[in-house]
Order: sequence, then C-alpha cells, then structure tokens
Amino acid sequence: MRWDEFKQHYLIKFWPPLPAIIAAGVLSAYYFGLTGTFWAVTGEFTRWGGHILQFLGFHPETWGYFKVIHLEGTPLDRIDGVMIIGMFAGCLSAALFANNVKLRVPHHRIRIVQAVVGGMIAGFGARLAMGCNLAAFFTGIPQFSLHAWFFALATAAGSWFGARVVMLPLFRIPVALVPVSKPSALSQDPVQAARRLRLGLGLFAAFALWAGVKTMSAPTLGLAAFCGLGFGLLIERAQICFTSAFRDLWLTGRTQMAKAIIIGMAVSALGTYSYTRLGVAPKIFWAGPNAVLGGVLFGFGIVLAGGCETGWMYRAVEGQVHYWWVGLGNILGATLLAALWDDIAPVLAKPYPMVNLLTVFGPQGGLIVTYLLLALAMAAVLFWERHFFARKAQSSSLAKEQA
Repeated sequence: MRWDEFKQHYLIKFWPPLPAIIAAGVLSAYYFGLTGTFWAVTGEFTRWGGHILQFLGFHPETWGYFKVIHLEGTPLDRIDGVMIIGMFAGCLSAALFANNVKLRVPHHRIRIVQAVVGGMIAGFGARLAMGCNLAAFFTGIPQFSLHAWFFALATAAGSWFGARVVMLPLFRIPVALVPVSKPSALSQDPVQAARRLRLGLGLFAAFALWAGVKTMSAPTLGLAAFCGLGFGLLIERAQICFTSAFRDLWLTGRTQMAKAIIIGMAVSALGTYSYTRLGVAPKIFWAGPNAVLGGVLFGFGIVLAGGCETGWMYRAVEGQVHYWWVGLGNILGATLLAALWDDIAPVLAKPYPMVNLLTVFGPQGGLIVTYLLLALAMAAVLFWERHFFARKAQSSSLAKEQA
C-alpha cells in the first residue's frame, strides 16, 4: 500500500467503531495482564483534584477515599497517571493526523452550564460506584465484578432520564439558518493539513520514544504509557463515545455503538479470564447501593454534559471548548465525592460484599455467567431496536392516515 493510501485510510478517515472497540477490548485485557490493574481514568482524575487541594494547603491524603485509591507520588509515578498522559498524547496525535483540531466555542451559556453541572454529576456518580464507563462498565464487567453489572443497568436508567431532560425546551437552543445560493464543498488548507500531520507524527514518535525509555527504568510504567497511547489513538480515530451508546438508544434507536461495546467486552472478558488463571487478581468492588446510585447519577450526568470520560478527553484535544468544561466538572465532582466518602461509604458501600463471579460460580462458571449476561444484554438491545423503529413506523402511519 502506498503512503498516500495508508494516510487516507488509517490516519485521516475515521475508523469504524466495531473493530476499534474490539481492539480496545483486546488492549485493555493486555493492559490488565501487564500492569495488574484495569483501564480506568476517573480514579486518576480524582487524584489530580487531590493534588490541587494539596497545592492549596489542604490535606486530602488523610481522607478515607484517598487511602482507598492512593494519592502517593505524582502522575508520572503512577500507572494510571502515565496511561492517561499517553491517552491525551494519542488523542492529540490522532486529531492532528486528520487535521481535526479546531477551536470550537459553545454558542450559548446554557451549554457551559450543562457541561459543568453534567460533568460534576457524572464525576460524583462514577467515583461513588468506584468506576466510570471504563472501570465500572467496559473493563469492570470483564473483571467479573458484580458491581459493574449493577452500575451498567443503573447507567442505562440514568441515561434514559437524562435523555428526557435534555429534550426539554430549556436545553433546545434555536439554530439560526443562513440562506446560501449554492452548496459549497468542504475544503482544507493542504499546507496546514500537511504541517499538522507531521506534527502529529512527531508527537506520536516522541511520546513512544519517552515510553520506551521509561520501560527501561520502570517497565510497568513504560508499558502503561504505550497502552495509553494506543487507547487514545483508538478512541479519537473511531470517535468511541459511551454517552452516545446509551443516549442514542433512547433518542434515535441507533444501537451500533451499544452492540460494538458489548462485543468488545466479550472479547476483553476472555483475555482477562486468561490472566486471572495465571494469577493476576481482578479488581472487585462493593456490589451495593453505591453502584446503583452512582450509575444513575453517571448515566444522567453524561447525557446532560454530552460526553463521558473517554468522550470528553478526545473532544477536548480536538479543540471543542465545551468538553474542557465537562472535564473540569468531572474532576470537581469526583473530588467532592472523595470529600464526602467517609460519611457515605459506611451506609452505601462498605457494608456490602465485593462479589467476584469467578469465586461465586467457579472459574469456568463465572466466565459462562458473564457471557450469558452479555448475550442477554445484546438481546435486550436488539429487542429495543426493533421496538423503537416499529413504534416509529406505526406513528408515521397514523400521522399519514390522519392527514
């Protein structure tokens, strides 16, 4: 394949979501095996909030939540820290490849309010449940933790409610239509596109080189950085957004992203299972009201904000200012939960068991139960898809008859 064809197909065009999500599932399984932890982001964002509080003279390291997730060191000393830095590098590199970086400012103040408030609610809910769309869903379910199933179902319910709220007149900003005499083709400045492609390739190579050097002195951190680079590349090029997977179910009936995510989890579960058989311990959290309430808040928050944790990261580096506010809200909400954890946890989390399906049903049984539940989730999505479009067709027929 010539360079021009490779560039057009793999660096400029968006990637189809299904193979990209499957690749993310495979990579997340390797990430678990290589680092001993799962692909997650909000825990590290909470630590960033903790560091900001330390800079302001507070002592969050004494809080119970930071004793659970650990606040020691800096992002450069932590697996999650270097992985997230890698994700930002991968996202920005991918956006530069395609000349997809442009400053885009929200046109109405209500969008900023949505971004901050929705981001705070999502961040608070994610940390209450000990994970976001990754640690308590996409990588939590393949970890065989029952709390992730509670979170997933609750997130679906919260996103349904959020989809109803964002359709209220308050959030439906009128769009001004400008008449044009003839259609105009989309165009790019070829000099700018070429310059940004080189910049993206340079950034990608420079971070990969740094990760390689890091691997020599701290192998786990270096490998985590490489994985983060891959995650960032995948989510930006395929525009992987868990918000759309939930929101589109309720508003448009589109299920492409939801089905791809379920398949991705099925692939990831097998790889994760293999590593657990080699002795790598899965991450299991409390299957209690915290997972349910956290999921409802998270689902509502991501729809209100318009983006989840992975979604806001790649959109932010693309220059969409709205998602800068979503990210800020996420960190604020997660940090607020950390401040309240010592009062909340004894009621909503700690009295409840940490249920590992591999322990309850046995190794093979836990894997089978997980696949049965994933198959049930796929069946539910397919049922809803048929129901949504059948109801829509029926409504259209009734409207025509009345007309």
